Amino acid sequence: MFVVAQETGGQILGAYEKPAGGGAAKLVGFLMAVAGIHGQRIFLHSHMTAVRPEYQNRGIGRRLKLAQRDDAIARAIPLVEWTFDPLEIRNAYFNIVRLGAVMRRFIPNCYGVTDSPLHAGLPTDRLLAEWWVESARVKAILAGSKAEGASSAGAAVKRVTLPADMGEIKQKDRDSAVKIQTDMRKKFQRLFADGYAVTGFESSGREVHYLLEDGFEVR
Repeated sequence: MFVVAQETGGQILGAYEKPAGGGAAKLVGFLMAVAGIHGQRIFLHSHMTAVRPEYQNRGIGRRLKLAQRDDAIARAIPLVEWTFDPLEIRNAYFNIVRLGAVMRRFIPNCYGVTDSPLHAGLPTDRLLAEWWVESARVKAILAGSKAEGASSAGAAVKRVTLPADMGEIKQKDRDSAVKIQTDMRKKFQRLFADGYAVTGFESSGREVHYLLEDGFEVR
């Protein structure tokens, strides 16, 4: 897959640590994306971004995504997409608040039920992130400004709420996790069908909230 992505218009990006005393650099993170097309619009589907556990929370993942954006812009590719588990709170925050991605599509059980410990035996529901790399929203967020969106839309905002300790619930209380996931799936599917898009993400102590606004347009 790495070779195919590299040779067919996708991306293979690596983050390396260069030893202070010289020697071979160590790969500490990577990003892999493949080329795709919607109608006549070319996009990149970002299949995986990963950072070694001991190097996480150092901004390496964000730097990989920014390198991905730079390459997309250089090739006049306006959109990068990827899927993520909406129960993974840290990923949601990173994608929405730190990068400025929006979501308008929900894919139930995208990969089927797997034996991966990451999925805790749950259906692999996914949100599809849209990263419009040259939009005013993304530019504002990457520049450190607060982009207009659901977080400032007041009463018009719809919310999909999850417990802030969702990761622990997934591992320790599968029945509760299944119920939370099922309720979440129904809400997202209904709101997306009604024309809403995820444009914000907030925390209020014990809960986190996906914020959705109606009639969102990329600009």
